[in-house]
Amino acid sequence: VQLQASGGGLVQAGGSLRLSCAASGILFENFDMAWYHEGTGPHRELVAAISRSGRTTIADSVEGRFSASRDNQKATFYLQMDRLRPEDTGVYYCNAEFLEYKTNFWGKGTQVTVSS
Repeated sequence: VQLQASGGGLVQAGGSLRLSCAASGILFENFDMAWYHEGTGPHRELVAAISRSGRTTIADSVEGRFSASRDNQKATFYLQMDRLRPEDTGVYYCNAEFLEYKTNFWGKGTQVTVSS
């Protein structure tokens, strides 16, 4: 199983990035997908998620600036990040979860740095 995250980089405040998470080795459409942010805090925080049924969850801190989407045909999960802020800096991790089988996978993460 592999979750390959990409699309991170260095951007000025107010800019945009689009993260991608390409999944392999899993039946993608059966998994709930999520992006987590690891910044200066002690824990990874949920940023956005889309369940296998299409239900979307967005963290309050990024509501109106970030959006998530998934392409089951391409087995890829996306995070569109607009109006980036310095506090968005950190590593973004892709997560795939299949609750019924208590199965959970993490990608290696992609670094996002937002300069002020």
